[in-house]
Amino acid sequence: MESKVALVTGAGAGIGAAIAARLARDRYVVIAADINERTANETAQRLNDEGLQASPLLMDVSDAASIASGFAATAKRYGRCDILVNNAGVGRAFPFLDYPLDDWQRTMAVNVTGPMLCGQHAARMMKSRGWGRIVNVASASGFRASLARTAYGTSKAAVIGLTRQMAVELAPLGITANAIAPGPVDTPLTREFQSEVMRRNLIRGIPAGRYGTPDEMAATVSFLVSEDASYVNGHTFPVDGGLIAAGVLEI
Repeated sequence: MESKVALVTGAGAGIGAAIAARLARDRYVVIAADINERTANETAQRLNDEGLQASPLLMDVSDAASIASGFAATAKRYGRCDILVNNAGVGRAFPFLDYPLDDWQRTMAVNVTGPMLCGQHAARMMKSRGWGRIVNVASASGFRASLARTAYGTSKAAVIGLTRQMAVELAPLGITANAIAPGPVDTPLTREFQSEVMRRNLIRGIPAGRYGTPDEMAATVSFLVSEDASYVNGHTFPVDGGLIAAGVLEI
């Protein structure tokens, strides 16, 4: 059987790299797309060294022309895109009263407009085959607010809504659209930018008592793009150790 092709944005590191690796090990042909050409190359090379099929793709999801170019290159090389994982994202912290407009616009461009445009391009390619899977990476922040997360939290709530809209409109074409909502995940980026105090405070609110791993996020994506998830459509799945479900944890 001809292998399905999976394009993962933000695949250069962290959750995106883990998703790319899991899908390659699931025997999909993986396109590791990232704004950082070096890390995209590194992800693809690691998978190739394992004997898996992967190629890098330079793509800036905040730039419509870059997205169009990336999907054109995908169509030329593979003639198909069966799976899209919209993982690329950004998020910075500022108080609401001082939130800079340029950062708000940048966050929305990457986290919301990018997935919408990538979804359009991918779905047009999926339509011809009558089969497709789109998985958007939202966040627990799309369900519950946190201090200084005005743009990030709002953008991830929008991704949850976008996922439902994609699901309704694309289902007649044989395409499903779902999302995962990671809670705190242990990545090099979170270890660099989160203080120990912040990490302790976050863990106190997670019933599981720990951060998640990128591989745990990737495992949920693996299910959602599989045939086993053929009747799952329009839903956002928290992968958060119980964070969203939790109320008072200490009495």
